[in-house]
Amino acid sequence: MRPPPSPPRAHALAGCAAGLVATLALQPLDVVKTRLQVQDGAARALPLYRGTLHALRTVAATEGAAALYAGLGPALLGAGVSWGAYFAAYSGAKDRWAARLGGGAGELPPGAHLAAAAEAGAAVVLLTNPLWVVKTRMQLQARGRAAARAVPAGARAAAPARTRYRGAVSALRSIVRDEGLAGLYRGLLPSLLLVSHGAVQFAVYEELKRGARGALGGGAPDAPATALPTAAVAAAGALSKLAATAVTYPTQVVRARMQQRQLAAGVGPRYDAPLAALRTVLAREGARGLYKGLAPTLLRVVPQSAITLVVYERVVGALSLLAAAAA
Repeated sequence: MRPPPSPPRAHALAGCAAGLVATLALQPLDVVKTRLQVQDGAARALPLYRGTLHALRTVAATEGAAALYAGLGPALLGAGVSWGAYFAAYSGAKDRWAARLGGGAGELPPGAHLAAAAEAGAAVVLLTNPLWVVKTRMQLQARGRAAARAVPAGARAAAPARTRYRGAVSALRSIVRDEGLAGLYRGLLPSLLLVSHGAVQFAVYEELKRGARGALGGGAPDAPATALPTAAVAAAGALSKLAATAVTYPTQVVRARMQQRQLAAGVGPRYDAPLAALRTVLAREGARGLYKGLAPTLLRVVPQSAITLVVYERVVGALSLLAAAAA
């Protein structure tokens, strides 16, 4: 017998657990991805990295292994809050679309899944953008021996004095003090545009789950993913993330460039608005510049998506069964 629909709190708790597990497992690749995305050849404190493996080795050798977990606090907080809120909002949006269209949440057409995921994503972006700005700033802050490598001498005099972030709270306070509340929402527009990423991912994910149920005899179209083997859920999560990343990756690069601490005028390029940032990247680095950091991104987000969705589906299924047994 199929378990009853899961309450919103089950989706929130399951999403939070999934986000925490996946973030802990893959944080070093997220740090490397962020550093590669902002690498534009301008005078900055970080060294130039030749690729994912070189970046991993360089960071570990010059800054210590702890640097590969820079920004872990806000990353965990952001992942827990965002995935918990996302899955609760996504589940509620699917239920509303099902009621509007007449049918089960698992029988929604791809367009309805796309709309439900976009609705949930926009709400989460507005809630969590300050956490991602703090995480990005901390990931881009060199440590140890690398921290002593300042910008080149010719640019050093013009470079502004940089406040060193001692932790997430320190970074939050420094950003508000130096840049105002608006500093916590740098990159908001490309983040909202990246809502399309989640929308594409979950529309593809739902269709892959539907196909897997048919191929594996996993039950009715609106049966929960607990009816599917773990490998099938993991494959659907990985493939859906691959599709979404391929479509939306340049927007992630633009967002990272905007969220980093900006150089003073005349020292190097600034990235103050999405279209201006896009033009700057294309003019200085060509189209390849919009795909910097893609390799560590795929190495991180594809398994991360598989882990996140497997943990989510299993936890929400277990919580639903517990709720049903207690009823």
